[in-house]
Amino acid sequence: MRMRRGVSLWMSLCALSTASSATAVTQTLTLDPVATKIEFVLGATLHSADGTIGLEGGRVEFDPDTGAAGGEIVIDATSAATGLASRDHNMHADVLESARFPTMIFRPSRLDVARRDASSADVTLHGVLSMHGQEHPLALPAKLAAHDGRISIETDFDLPYVDWGVPDYSKFVLRVDRFVRVTVHGEGVLGP
Repeated sequence: MRMRRGVSLWMSLCALSTASSATAVTQTLTLDPVATKIEFVLGATLHSADGTIGLEGGRVEFDPDTGAAGGEIVIDATSAATGLASRDHNMHADVLESARFPTMIFRPSRLDVARRDASSADVTLHGVLSMHGQEHPLALPAKLAAHDGRISIETDFDLPYVDWGVPDYSKFVLRVDRFVRVTVHGEGVLGP
């Protein structure tokens, strides 16, 4: 049984390859919101604001022959929290405007595989992020690894929120970075 599951995972990861195959089947990676943690860090004068934001759900469908991808990953903007009530209130009211824009949605369009072996892969998922009422191209570099019938996903990237029209909360003395660093530790299940 263990050998069979290992072979199945190996075959699933091999499907991440963009090499041609006459029998290729579209694959779907379904993300597990409970097992996925999204953290962010916003640098500021003399300190940084660390926080988390929740995944509502997500699935990434991709064609291993062409690298074409689809689906969507939905983030709950209203769940963003730093652990400091006054800062969180300002973040939701003045920056994210989460009452008006309660979700952020990433829609994949292409999956590029840089490296893969029997139990892991380095990939870049390209797509469009809908955030704060606007859409922006985004590339997510990720490391994938198969274990216990699941796929783990690790990615980190900078999100240039100010350049994308989200209000800059910098004031006369307080200066905050124009980007937020996002780190994702996720899990999901890969299947046809």
